Amino acid sequence: MWKILIIALACIVLYKLVTNDRGVKAKADQKEQDRKVARGEMVKDPICGSYVDVEGSISVKDGTKNHVFCSYECRQKFLDELEKGGREIPRLTQNQADEEE
Repeated sequence: MWKILIIALACIVLYKLVTNDRGVKAKADQKEQDRKVARGEMVKDPICGSYVDVEGSISVKDGTKNHVFCSYECRQKFLDELEKGGREIPRLTQNQADEEE
């Protein structure tokens, strides 16, 4: 009987340690993201709302504003919205697209 009680107690303690550790890490990651946003190192994707690193990201320059995206799909949705609004978007030729990659 004592063995079962001790094993159950050990399982509960281990469970609490593991789940609490994940919560602490998630809070630390959120604080780091908040710091990067405050410093201007991360910006919000205008389409899906996720935060993206400014340096290694997909971007579109619109006049003086630089829009940053998390994926090519979000960038394409943004360009499609601009076209629906009456803006003319220059298209890349196949050679230009190959050079970007």
